[in-house]
Amino acid sequence: MLQKIEFSLPSSTDPLRVKSRGLTILNDPWLNKGTSFTAEERIALGLSGLLPPHSADIEEQVMRVMENYEHLSDPLDKYTFLIGLADRNITLFFRVLMENLQEMTPIMYTPTVGYACQKFGHIYRKNRGMYISLRHKGRIAQVLANWPSPEVDIIVISDGSRILGLGDLGANGMGIPIGKLVLYVVGAGLHPNRTLPILLDVGTDNDELLNDPLYLGCTHRRVHGEEFYEIVDEFVQAATKRWPNVLIQWEDFTNDKAFPLLNRYRDEVLCFNDDIQGTGAVALAGLYSALRITGGQLSEQRVLFLGAGEAAVGIAGLIVAAMVGEGLSEEEARSRCWLVDSGGLVVKSRPGLANHKLPYAHDHAPLPDLLTAIEAMQPTTIIGVSGQPSTFTEPVLAAMARLNDRPIVFALSNPTSKAECTAEQAYVWTGERAIFASGSPFPPVSLGTKTYTPGQGNNAYIFPGVGLGAIACGAKLVTDEMFFAAAKALARQVSESDLERGLIYPPLTAIREVSAAIATAVVEVAYKRGLATQPKPDDIQAAIEAQMYVPRYRTYV
Repeated sequence: MLQKIEFSLPSSTDPLRVKSRGLTILNDPWLNKGTSFTAEERIALGLSGLLPPHSADIEEQVMRVMENYEHLSDPLDKYTFLIGLADRNITLFFRVLMENLQEMTPIMYTPTVGYACQKFGHIYRKNRGMYISLRHKGRIAQVLANWPSPEVDIIVISDGSRILGLGDLGANGMGIPIGKLVLYVVGAGLHPNRTLPILLDVGTDNDELLNDPLYLGCTHRRVHGEEFYEIVDEFVQAATKRWPNVLIQWEDFTNDKAFPLLNRYRDEVLCFNDDIQGTGAVALAGLYSALRITGGQLSEQRVLFLGAGEAAVGIAGLIVAAMVGEGLSEEEARSRCWLVDSGGLVVKSRPGLANHKLPYAHDHAPLPDLLTAIEAMQPTTIIGVSGQPSTFTEPVLAAMARLNDRPIVFALSNPTSKAECTAEQAYVWTGERAIFASGSPFPPVSLGTKTYTPGQGNNAYIFPGVGLGAIACGAKLVTDEMFFAAAKALARQVSESDLERGLIYPPLTAIREVSAAIATAVVEVAYKRGLATQPKPDDIQAAIEAQMYVPRYRTYV
């Protein structure tokens, strides 16, 4: 049995003994059951008279929540409503989410979480994580000691500098670590009390925030260079000292920080960068699924990226690794991946290229934009990770359709307002021949007698399972090979009936099954490479599934 995942608090059927009584219990979201307290519990816990007489089961409570939720039309109002529920009753919050996953994931995650971050200081209600700032330098260990949970399995940390495609949102970026960890719980069964969202506040260069009287972060310009890395180093040392087995997920750092942070720590502590590695895995899985429709091998594809940041390089790196696995040399594989950024096609002769772009800067004459690059490179696949909306224009998509019977079009920028094209545009402008996926969800598109269901190439399919696997086996490190295995595992979860409906990813409602399969693949890599520290069970996936957190109430004595 996997000993690391000990989700005994809410999943246990043993009665719970507490010292708290009365309003203290009702005001604690981890203990509160609201109207579900039985008559006997109310007497024992000093709750008599503090609740309506009727004792409701959790199913009735879910009905009541949904009735109120459905009165709301604005996504941001729905987000604040759900966060308010979490502040009152953690168990009910996760039960509601798990029973309404398809509808509520876009509220708690992309795209609505982006808007929630923009308004974070204006809708703030209650603490849901920790803030580390420059004023804590030299005493971060003391600050982390204030977090009440003695065991933390995972930390998601961001400095708010590159939130989705929205740019520098400073301390408002806390919404991203919160949203990611919600998905770890509902999607992978991590225990919510063993997760910790952290915002590293080193300032902001967003003038609108600096002039906002309701902004809650540090009102100074961002620090860079050695001062930045000193506070990160101190955080890593303090976090891993208090929680030696903790997994750290780097999230939404700008390119100039994301790559150095990953390279600085990846061989020293259990960590990964979802924007680089997770995005790469989910895109590679989508390509594997798309090739089941188009035929051919991955090593035969030509991939053109719009965007040349961490997402593009992360995706390209995994594609190259997969092509090498099919027999190409690394040089040959890289020659099949090209980048287009704000300066046009990334070529070797361009001066001043950032280090992360160099592996994909090839010998070619400069080209000014995406359309001319498509005509010259003749790609089978275009992948948008630019954060620039409406850049997959009608001429761009028409060119892809002219060059390919079934052009593969991934518009992965988040939130929806930043997508390179809509699902409808992709289908219409390619004569209904595009194999399409986006980062944020688009509704089904009806054209004539056909209805197309766009796939969502979202990291939510990857990072929960990878994190679960790493935590479950007590992995020493998270490696690129684990993400490669995760991509293959995700692609295997796409059924033939999914493909017939135009889906190249499994339905989001299957996320727990998907995460268990991915976690199993990750654990197998860990044992194969000698990176696991926990005893190997006879049936890895069964051991993982058996210990996934399920939101249900415990009885009190």
